[in-house]
Amino acid sequence: MGVAADERRELSALLDELGPDQPTLCEGWRTRDLAAHLVLREHRPDAAPGIAVPALASYTRKVQEGYSAQPWHELVEQVRSGPAWYWPTKIGPVDELVNGAEFLVHHEDVRRGQPNWAPRQADAARDAAAWRTVKAMAKLSLRRSPVGVVLRTESGEELTAKAGNPTVAVVGSPVELLLFVFGRNAVQVEYQGDPDDVARVTSMSRGI
Repeated sequence: MGVAADERRELSALLDELGPDQPTLCEGWRTRDLAAHLVLREHRPDAAPGIAVPALASYTRKVQEGYSAQPWHELVEQVRSGPAWYWPTKIGPVDELVNGAEFLVHHEDVRRGQPNWAPRQADAARDAAAWRTVKAMAKLSLRRSPVGVVLRTESGEELTAKAGNPTVAVVGSPVELLLFVFGRNAVQVEYQGDPDDVARVTSMSRGI
């Protein structure tokens, strides 16, 4: 087991609990849409490129809408069970590499789309996986920042995501920093820097 498997299991249970029409942090997506996205990633290699390539997005959207029209319990079960046995992410280490951050972020998208959400208690494995992804993705995600950005964990680990002067520091747990890097605003972090510079960072588009 690993973070990817844990997050998949917990997200599936939460989807069962909430139903298909609850809000998420993904703009325009209800829980049904998010679940369909996850299934598409693991079952339709022909449609998955459109997630990142705008020219292919219309086909991806059509396929995703087909999944989202399925009965809810069937759709959630596909999320829970994952891909077919021959899919690379059926191998534990590959699953962890490919899906650890994906399922962690989307689990939080569902959790934090609901009222009165609160961060989960710290978990060493989850925090380590989140910080690894932050270190891998932060420079790409924040490349357009008009000011320098430093990401700092509460334990003192630090990463310069964008060199520059002036600089804004974003301080929080690894999971909160991961969500910030992936463009989410429902995060509990501390911003350090000139208020105008902070506003420029928080209002910019973040993510790939």
